[in-house]
Amino acid sequence: MKLPPNHDCKCVNAVTFKGVSVGSNDVNILQNINAVIPHAGCTAIVGPNGAGKTTLVLALLNEIDYTGTIEFCSNRRPRIGYVPQQLAFDRGMPLTVTEFIAAFHQKRPLCFGIQKELKQKIHDLLGETGCLHLAQRPLGALSGGELQRVMLAGALSQDPELLILDEPASGIDFKGGEVCCELLERFRKAHGFTQLMVSHDLNTVMAHATHVICLNRTVITQGDPKAVLTQEVLARAFGPHIGCSCGKDHNHGK
Repeated sequence: MKLPPNHDCKCVNAVTFKGVSVGSNDVNILQNINAVIPHAGCTAIVGPNGAGKTTLVLALLNEIDYTGTIEFCSNRRPRIGYVPQQLAFDRGMPLTVTEFIAAFHQKRPLCFGIQKELKQKIHDLLGETGCLHLAQRPLGALSGGELQRVMLAGALSQDPELLILDEPASGIDFKGGEVCCELLERFRKAHGFTQLMVSHDLNTVMAHATHVICLNRTVITQGDPKAVLTQEVLARAFGPHIGCSCGKDHNHGK
């Protein structure tokens, strides 16, 4: 698979949030979000349960109503690939992995077959993501980690300029999660897309993210993870008993 490179983009930020707020039944879910997602980097959104992380992603995807503005590089909406935390589907459905990915692209019914060029593209992509052995496996027979990789392959098949992942290591063991993040990093550096991930795993964020938005209904801080995720910031976002086991000293300046 050969994705079109996006290295020629001159934008500093792929996405800019300006005063974005989301409310429901007179409850502020997100309030006055001012943040950026730098171009071609890996931005992580972190925060406690109920902080509005997924809500911010849904606003970015234009799936929910919001106030304020979300601006994109070059004033146009990018091609977006999205990997949700969970995929709700009938596990008894007779759909193979190849057919699942083909459904993202093909207008004609799958019962009429998959176009040759598309089938080759899917074959190459499954090979690059380590899923080629799953090509003819029924989707419902996949483990959590296998399904996560297949959903990633489906998102990458859309040649995204912005790849959004909600808890990409969810349902995967530690080793599998590290492999998934390393795979994403390799693809991002090779093809120049911008990556946004929601993650509760601070170890993963410290190891792989280039930018972080620390959120608890509003932006607590943002910037380089190693510089801004101090113990003080984590306590403000998560509460005084939060700890990070990444081995870094977060007590900067103390």
